[in-house]
Amino acid sequence: MGATLRALRALVLLLGFHLLSLVLLAALLGLDVVAFSWGHGLVAVKIAIVSVLLAAPVVRGMFMLRTPKGEGEPGVTVTEAAEPRLWALVRDVAAAAGTRVPDRILLTGDVNASVSEEPRLLGLLPGPRRLHLGVPLLTGLTEAQLRAVLAHEYGHFTGGDTRLSALVVRGRVQLARVIGQFHAQADGKVAAERARQEQAAARRIAKGKKAKQVDASGSGATYRLMAAIYTAYAKLYMRASLSTARGQEFAADLSAARVAGRDATASALREIPVLSASHGFYLDSYATLGLQAGLLPPRGEFFGGFGKLLTAREPELVRLRTELPEEPTSPYDSHPPIAERVRRIEALPADGRTEDAKGAALALLTDPERTLAALEEAVLVDEVLAFRRTADWAELLDASMAAGLSSANTPLHRALAACTGQRPTLAALLEVIDEGRLWQLAEQLPLSEEAAAAKGRAFREFARPVMRGSVRTMVLAEFSARALLHWEFSWSRPAAVRLPGWGSQTTRNDGPEAALDAAVAAALADHPDTAPLRALLPPATRNA
Repeated sequence: MGATLRALRALVLLLGFHLLSLVLLAALLGLDVVAFSWGHGLVAVKIAIVSVLLAAPVVRGMFMLRTPKGEGEPGVTVTEAAEPRLWALVRDVAAAAGTRVPDRILLTGDVNASVSEEPRLLGLLPGPRRLHLGVPLLTGLTEAQLRAVLAHEYGHFTGGDTRLSALVVRGRVQLARVIGQFHAQADGKVAAERARQEQAAARRIAKGKKAKQVDASGSGATYRLMAAIYTAYAKLYMRASLSTARGQEFAADLSAARVAGRDATASALREIPVLSASHGFYLDSYATLGLQAGLLPPRGEFFGGFGKLLTAREPELVRLRTELPEEPTSPYDSHPPIAERVRRIEALPADGRTEDAKGAALALLTDPERTLAALEEAVLVDEVLAFRRTADWAELLDASMAAGLSSANTPLHRALAACTGQRPTLAALLEVIDEGRLWQLAEQLPLSEEAAAAKGRAFREFARPVMRGSVRTMVLAEFSARALLHWEFSWSRPAAVRLPGWGSQTTRNDGPEAALDAAVAAALADHPDTAPLRALLPPATRNA
């Protein structure tokens, strides 16, 4: 579909929203006329009031003069003077693609690259262009792959996609605004009706009468009906506009293959979902590890550690590159399945171009470490930036795990506090076990219906796995509070706890970890024995 037809479709979709709104307004007006012509005066007035309330969101949505502008994506704007090599590549690819160079480059903290334009007159006239480049993307791509990514994004410029997006985005925003207003009004009606019924129930109870069940599900039905009408059109709008968007992605891929070569384009497409998944894992397991404890990794390492993870886990990434997603993430995903895009590119004839520029794209930056540090300042909120910086990743892990253990609040902690009326410590648990009240304590745990109904040995088999991890956590907390354990940091495998006396070996079956597991098992046996567990503990806890 050419740019002219795509523009026509976008315009028709936008006009369809206004046509739907005019039809609904006409229907509301007609209802008012009928009400005043045939209905009782008071009834007609009530219908007119409801019509006005229903018409207000429609009118506000229709006469939205401009698309609201967000605050913009946080990032670091880089000038050509500061980053000459990056800008040289950007200019070179733009010339090869036959399009105008972006006016601004913004480095962001996402695994993403995108282009945008601020056209005038709904896309009829061009406007300033921006290129957004995620630093994690630069960290994982080679220079040749980055060239393919840039060529893909420029394909959206040459195809007129960024200029036409103004029409599409305008319609999406208008629909979302109208639907949101109707849902907000429906929720307000439900809340008001629920409050009214709760007050009535309280008055009945005060008089010694039985209160009626509160049910406000029928309130706001008219608003929800209006929202449902617009939602149905929004689904049509999204599917129609996104089918065009997917076609644009295929066209941009072909542009990338023409400019950067088939092999570089295919390898870039394979790499991006791998980097996206890896970066999500990195943020969850490494970069944000210390947030609950008010800690951050060393300056520049919040984003800088991602490259170390990729290097250490390269064997895992090889497998991920062959297992590409075959389905879109949702029916409204603007991108086709990545596996289909790769197949289309790899089916192209060989063009004789290889990935010569295999150096890391991050090396295009004049001072990567300075940029990584500046990106933290731009992306992280002030509250997080005020956290204490650790000296290295090992200290971040130790301090974060210690904070987590000290504030652990497992189901066993809560049951123990309720049972003893004291702070839930390991000493209190050992006392309960020695008094023969372990399984009475277990009855206070949140168990399945089957487990709660079980008796004797069957109940103990259900409860024991629930308790095992919590008891182990209590023991580790005791060691941690006395600085008697540490955690072994690794980029290639999960963190491992190292107990006192572990030494340098990591595969021993008779070490402290094995002894700890055996001691916990003995304490939770059918006939509990806390002696092995007490023998492992620091004297203060052992003698408590």
